[in-house]
Amino acid sequence: MDTNWQNDPKLAGMDKTKLEMLQNLAEQGTGKSASDMLPFLMSAAARGKSNGLQFTSDEISTVLEVLKMGKSPQEAAKLDRIVSLMKMIR
Repeated sequence: MDTNWQNDPKLAGMDKTKLEMLQNLAEQGTGKSASDMLPFLMSAAARGKSNGLQFTSDEISTVLEVLKMGKSPQEAAKLDRIVSLMKMIR
């Protein structure tokens, strides 16, 4: 698993515990289909929240921006759709 995204300067101020959680999610989510990603992310968000980890909207935006870097337009659009679905469910 490539962890270069963690070194992005935009994430420099983010709590290391949050970055570790994101790395674990990235590893566990590898290979999941788009239809499996939404329930997977919703479950992860609930676990994080129960463990006291909450991301600000700025942190979420920054993480998404970093994750989209180097992705194809189709992959970036898929990520945007998943985020939109998660917002609707909240």
